[in-house]
Amino acid sequence: MSTTNQPVGKHLRTGVLQAGERVQLTDYKGRKSTITLAEGGQWHTHQGVLEHDAILGGPEGVVVENEAGYRYQVLRPLLNDFVLSMPRGATVVYPKDSAQIVQLADIFPGAHVVEAGVGSGALSISLLRAVGDQGSVHSYELREEFAQIAKGNVEAFFGQEHPGWDVRIGDAATAPVEQEEPGSVDRVVLDMLAPWDCLPAVRTILAPGGVWVSYVASVTQLSRLAEEIRASGGFTEPQAEEIMQRTWHLDGLAVRPDHRMVAHTGFLLSTRRLADDQLPLELKKREKVSEPSPEDKAAWAGTNEQTQWDQESLKTRVVSKKKARKAVGRAEQIAAKAKEVPVEDD
Repeated sequence: MSTTNQPVGKHLRTGVLQAGERVQLTDYKGRKSTITLAEGGQWHTHQGVLEHDAILGGPEGVVVENEAGYRYQVLRPLLNDFVLSMPRGATVVYPKDSAQIVQLADIFPGAHVVEAGVGSGALSISLLRAVGDQGSVHSYELREEFAQIAKGNVEAFFGQEHPGWDVRIGDAATAPVEQEEPGSVDRVVLDMLAPWDCLPAVRTILAPGGVWVSYVASVTQLSRLAEEIRASGGFTEPQAEEIMQRTWHLDGLAVRPDHRMVAHTGFLLSTRRLADDQLPLELKKREKVSEPSPEDKAAWAGTNEQTQWDQESLKTRVVSKKKARKAVGRAEQIAAKAKEVPVEDD
């Protein structure tokens, strides 16, 4: 770990390009490839061989040629690029959602944040950047292999261990209560199948006024979580939203939306912790012509005993142990190279 006064990870974002760093190569068709630089290394494609030494020691933002004269633009990957190209086990939280989570949860420098589950570490990186070197993020994860992938990815991005990050193996519904002081957590961010199971834990560890943001994939999860939060009486009225990202085609006078977009990835539900013994205001609502029956509400919210909140019933992708182990190896390999890049004092 660095003992300098330089902020964690800054040495991989500025200065000349060094062995162990990741760079993004873009060709004339806009195709992007990410490689790890090594002294004497080569990058082989059907277009020819590119010598790493043509990049090492120089600045980013240059254009280099391979042995066949094929040209590439060289830049360091941005956080968005890194997240979408890094080894993964669980599906990553997309950059558009990570950015909004940081904004919604009001993640500030020095904050103490509890996160669950850690997945492949994409959201963890954004949270760690926001809390800074003086803040802390405690990430709870059930699967050991996912925690290992996340550790590799985080260390690869920062080039070292982050002093404020602690990954803990355990059930987010119970472990935080055992390991966090009551009312000591500033923000809680959950990305899991059944976040309502964590409601008692969140109410215990989250400080009054603290923000809780959950990322869920389906409408049924969103509805169930909102109703559980309302029923608990310890939080403000939950707010829900989703972020859709649409890029545009820019070519002279031909300016139009692109045919593809990053549409639904998940819903964000946010609420704030009330002080002890305080109840939320009953918001005035317009009278409804009809009210659904308790049976209908239970069926929609999935609160009956027959409902199973698992990956199979929610049709989410199940990551095999074999694939997870492969991702662990790749993440650790990239992290080892990044940790070799020297850190210099400003």
